[in-house]
Amino acid sequence: MASNRTDPLKIALEYEQRLGIPFENKSLLVRALTHRSYLNEAPFLHADNERLEFLGDAVLDLVVAEILYQRFPEQREGPLTAMRASLVRRETLATFARQIDLGDQILLGKGEEDGGGRDRDAILHAVFEALVGAIFLDSDLDTVTDFLRPFLEPEIGQLQAGHLHKDAKSRLQEWSQAEKNITPRYHTVASTGPDHAKEFTIEVQIGDRVYGVGRGKSKQRAAQAAAGAALERIANGAD
Repeated sequence: MASNRTDPLKIALEYEQRLGIPFENKSLLVRALTHRSYLNEAPFLHADNERLEFLGDAVLDLVVAEILYQRFPEQREGPLTAMRASLVRRETLATFARQIDLGDQILLGKGEEDGGGRDRDAILHAVFEALVGAIFLDSDLDTVTDFLRPFLEPEIGQLQAGHLHKDAKSRLQEWSQAEKNITPRYHTVASTGPDHAKEFTIEVQIGDRVYGVGRGKSKQRAAQAAAGAALERIANGAD
């Protein structure tokens, strides 16, 4: 695993060969693989992957939106938005990361490593977004699109077959209305960071109880994360 090696550039070069995408700026790939927890153990590195994650998130949205726009010329905005949300949700991106063994390449601090961070959806989806951001900066949007198509095409095939994944908020609302006869309510409890990179914290209540708390770079993503946390709590026996 990457955390057992001390040469980030070597890790990046080996992974570059596996990806089949030559990087002109190798440091971008190193940065994409660098979780913030690793910086404490590698003072020679000066940046983690969070800025690339921010960029990759936007690039993913654009690429997926364009592909869906071309693929479904008669579809209206609402269904297209739901399809895009399904394709870029945390669980989907984490699955993509596992398909290319990205978890084994992440530069993680010992605490995150020991805590199972290498296979955690939150970390995997973030490093996948960072990788997309790095590819975009090092090349162009066409290269990113070519990289993403093999991941997206099977998922889009499922969408065409009518098997659209329901997002966490939809599933939580169905459960809440069926079991409690009420609709979940979402509240923003915190907003941190500069205007260009805010992180929102949102909690979801069912009745007078808080069922989940989530964080994200937009209120929509934070609400989805909160709903996901609530569903996990319900699955573990809390009602």
